[in-house]
Amino acid sequence: MGFINTIPVQEWVDLVTEWITDNFEFLFEPIKEHLGDFIEWLSLSLQWINPWIFMLFIALLAFFVTGKRFGLATFAFIGLWFIFNQGMWEELMDTFSLVITASVISVIIGVPLGIWMAKSNIVETIMTPILDFMQTMPAFVYLIPAVAFFGIGMVPGVFASVIFAVPPTVRFTNLGIRQVSQELIEASDAFGTTSFQKLFKVQLPMAKKTIMAGINQTVMLSLSMVVIASMIGAEGLGQRVIESLSRNQVGLGFVAGVSIVILAIIIDRFTQSLNTQKGE
Repeated sequence: MGFINTIPVQEWVDLVTEWITDNFEFLFEPIKEHLGDFIEWLSLSLQWINPWIFMLFIALLAFFVTGKRFGLATFAFIGLWFIFNQGMWEELMDTFSLVITASVISVIIGVPLGIWMAKSNIVETIMTPILDFMQTMPAFVYLIPAVAFFGIGMVPGVFASVIFAVPPTVRFTNLGIRQVSQELIEASDAFGTTSFQKLFKVQLPMAKKTIMAGINQTVMLSLSMVVIASMIGAEGLGQRVIESLSRNQVGLGFVAGVSIVILAIIIDRFTQSLNTQKGE
């Protein structure tokens, strides 16, 4: 097979990445600076809150979100106390800040894209293979453009998390709107509603439960990038996991891993409870 020339895909990708980095540096630098400042401010603000007050607030919030049930509230308080007891409260707040930032950005991007897909079959045809590509690409690969564009730190961690986590919100928003009953659409048209009114008063309210399911997956995928993003300088619980691997400290890795699991369960139950309430 020596007569077949190798297609220079690697060289092309390197050239494109270099061109993007050089020509869009004016965009990447402000994003890196301002987004980095925001994440740092959010993390410091959360750390400023007394841990006991924070635990009680989350427990009370869980109590009311779940319909005045003690299960999640008790788990949240004990779980957060465990993390605090193990001396990882600061890392927890760093991780929480990263997850909040990545999730909010993913939702801001994902919901409008999902609406656009639902409104246009052409856009859906174009976006579907792109979303498939984004979801099947190994998560580690997203670290490469993140570092190329933003260097190391929390910002590239958020960038990689957004790319990895945004597809579920896009897909579920598109699915939810397309599943709205045609009879309701025809009824709204008969009453003379505009496209804007039909979207915000009929389609989005009816699709809210499906969209919330997508947001739940997006938040969980953002959290799953915590350890991976720590490989490029993102601070938080994932950094302690990487540290335990490099130093072969099994105990440290176990505690950090359990802390991530506790946070994941709390966030997952919160978003599921909100979805249940919205769906009722």
